Amino acid sequence: MRSLLLVLILIVVWTAGASDPDLPFMEYLDQNRLVCLEWGFDSQKEYIMFRLTVNTTGWVGFGLSPNGGMAGADIVMGGLGPSGSYFKDYHATGLSMPLVDEQQSYTLLSASESDGQTILTFKRTIQSCDDQDFHITTAAIKLIYAYGTTDEISYHSSRRGTREVNLLNYMPRVAATGDNFLRVTVDNISVPEKETYYHCKVMKISNFKTKHHVYLIEPLIEHHDLIHHMLLYRCPPAVTLPLDEECYTGAEEPCFEVVASWAAGGGVYVLPNNAGIPFGGEDSEILYRLEIHYNNPNNDKGRTDSSGLKLYYTDKLREHDVATLMTGLLHLPGMDYKIPPKVAQFHSYGVCNTSAFSQLVKPLPDLHVFAVLMHTHLAGRKVRVGHYRNQQQIDFLDVNENYQYEYQQAVSLGAIKTIKPGDEIVVECTYSTATRSKVTKFGLGTYDEMCLAFLLYYPAVRIATCISHPNVHYISPGTDSQIFGGTTPSQDEIAEYERLLKTVPQFQVVSSSDYNHSVYEDGFVREMMNTPTVDCRNNVDSGSSRLGVSWMLGTAGITFSLLLVVIL
Repeated sequence: MRSLLLVLILIVVWTAGASDPDLPFMEYLDQNRLVCLEWGFDSQKEYIMFRLTVNTTGWVGFGLSPNGGMAGADIVMGGLGPSGSYFKDYHATGLSMPLVDEQQSYTLLSASESDGQTILTFKRTIQSCDDQDFHITTAAIKLIYAYGTTDEISYHSSRRGTREVNLLNYMPRVAATGDNFLRVTVDNISVPEKETYYHCKVMKISNFKTKHHVYLIEPLIEHHDLIHHMLLYRCPPAVTLPLDEECYTGAEEPCFEVVASWAAGGGVYVLPNNAGIPFGGEDSEILYRLEIHYNNPNNDKGRTDSSGLKLYYTDKLREHDVATLMTGLLHLPGMDYKIPPKVAQFHSYGVCNTSAFSQLVKPLPDLHVFAVLMHTHLAGRKVRVGHYRNQQQIDFLDVNENYQYEYQQAVSLGAIKTIKPGDEIVVECTYSTATRSKVTKFGLGTYDEMCLAFLLYYPAVRIATCISHPNVHYISPGTDSQIFGGTTPSQDEIAEYERLLKTVPQFQVVSSSDYNHSVYEDGFVREMMNTPTVDCRNNVDSGSSRLGVSWMLGTAGITFSLLLVVIL
């Protein structure tokens, strides 16, 4: 019977793959299923083909973005108008009309309209030699779309969106099904009439006597204009009392092990199929702290909020328990970190030496990082997370050269990055204060700054944070007054100040989930390599060459293997 079932599945998979071998993959880019993307690629011929179907008879746009926004995005726009098809390759430099590329790397294969839909089929090389194009790799990519109601390309209004998809290493998303979710929210709290407010709610969120896994995190945002970020922390066993009040007043509970997060511009996050965030079991009595940062720059009165997170769970345990490690540079009491005004680029660094972990966790396994959430505030422009072994950089855990505050999301890396005991992590943040006339400090406010990278990894160990802060006491008062004493410092003086902050020893703070921590003054920022570039390929013949039977076999084989695992 099992053999017959496997044969039937193979026939079904083969038929599905053969129905359109050029475009074996498909994702809806919006929740209402109005924007459908199909794609396929031929690695030997080095090109990728797309078909975009949108419920409109106006213009349509599709792009590859470094961060989910327009800045730095590689975009195509086209449609079928009264005079025939139109289609061009663009690049975006900001929140304005994209610019036409000097080199048109995309080729339109067909354009049509049917049943109120516009369908564009186009292709390009996987790796383009055009610096205005986005380099497609095996990592996940933010896909953006927009469309209009007429063929005059103009502002898209709300007809836009973004979705993260791994084009070259695609796995279908796991859909949240049924009513198996934990709803973790604040309850109709009053948002004060002030710019920055942090609210904390300590609570029990489940009664699971056996371990369960959370596999999908959905934000529940009541007021997008107010919510800056949300963090859900696991509390240590010593925390036994609920709380529902302002954070960071001195009365809050010491809960700092991040288990789920959301920041401005983020959406639903789905964990890999082999990993989940553990809840319940031995931790069935554990409390959790939901922290919400409200940004109210207009000092609005009388606003209430009930935002939070929705955590979808399963009792079918996955292979790995997931945890989050918070790394980077974070404000420490008595250690002011200041960024000068009127500076186009200023670099800050936080370090994490995992050698310190062995003092809190024994034995310490290799940590396999699969996703990263980067976080700065409004002045942040770039974030890079370097990975070092034996005092030499071996890799970047993640790089975002076009960081935008409005688009913050945990990004799947497309490959596992393994941190071994003793490895070091350096988080570099680049800020621009060119439009600011006052000093920017590190702190909790939106107009203050942070420099953080949240590393999602498995297997989970009970290390909550590994952060640092340069020992500014090594910097002479004369240097500080020279930079911030009222007169405008020269670029050479600012460069020297940045160098001093980079070279002085750093206090490194490593905390476990039960709130034990160790402090070391032995952190040093090691040199970081240039961001790697991708080797480009010359444009291939733009004719209608087929992707070939090999793709049909490959897709069917992958799907069949997955089904075989499920059945067996």
